[in-house]
Amino acid sequence: MSKLGLFETVAACRHFFNQNDFLETPTPPIVENPGMEAHLHPFQVKSPYHQKDYPLYLHTSPEFHMKELLSEGFSKIYNLGYCFRDEPASQTHRPQFLMLEWYRANAFYHEIKVDTLNLIQFVYEHLLSKGISLLGKQQVTEVTVDELFQQKLNFSILDFLDPVELRKKILKDFPKLLNPETPNLPWEDYFYLLFLNEIEPHFKNYNILVVDKFPAPLAALSTIDPKNPNVCQRFEIYLNGLELCNCFNELTNLPEQKQRMKEESKKKAELYGYELNEPNTLYKALERGIPPSAGNALGVERLYMGLSPNPEQLNAFFS
Repeated sequence: MSKLGLFETVAACRHFFNQNDFLETPTPPIVENPGMEAHLHPFQVKSPYHQKDYPLYLHTSPEFHMKELLSEGFSKIYNLGYCFRDEPASQTHRPQFLMLEWYRANAFYHEIKVDTLNLIQFVYEHLLSKGISLLGKQQVTEVTVDELFQQKLNFSILDFLDPVELRKKILKDFPKLLNPETPNLPWEDYFYLLFLNEIEPHFKNYNILVVDKFPAPLAALSTIDPKNPNVCQRFEIYLNGLELCNCFNELTNLPEQKQRMKEESKKKAELYGYELNEPNTLYKALERGIPPSAGNALGVERLYMGLSPNPEQLNAFFS
């Protein structure tokens, strides 16, 4: 049953995007740069035949090549295929996993939110029609990151965008999370100490939770909100407590993108002792010009797991 549910989820995703006039756009899985986020680790290509390591990697996302397509005039595109991340396997992650990624040119990221909620409903109804057991009807709750901090932790995270001040706050009010002897950490590490331990456990109480407007230090490849420079235009959706997707209003400014990539590269080298090639595919796309765009990356196995009353049934399939 778990295999059938997953395969029908894949079929439903493709049906949804095809009927909404998106074009499926396969991209190469072996790339020069697999993704620049400091905490994402790629698999490098090695050839036993040639007895050498290549400066090539399995991609962690099809993002850079899809943005290349946006720069060439494609406007509504999606990709459904395997991505690869060198991270420990768990009940909710495996090193190779199915990613559904899509982009809209000349669109704002809240249009992607509508796509995502409609997709969840479409897949839900499709699986029910196939006689696959699911959780009950899904209700949507929307909240900002700062609202979560104020509701659950009684302070505004936007008042603590300096890593020194956030560290002090954690040591004072959440001492069990951080040893005072721990060396100084990047801001996002302090953020996720709080978010993952004190906030995310509450997400199991919601069916579909849209978490919007992340703090600006977590902008990654997203735009800063022009109305509030303390937050970025990015949302994540959780499905019955399980992180499902990550959506950006896409950054298209080349100098700013290069600066952010430089910072991520430096962080990766300092934390993990290695560097990657520059993301030339992305830079060339930005040089050509990408229109205002938005995109989302969604875990397909997680979509099925989040709808299933018995997600542990998938463990054997993931091994």
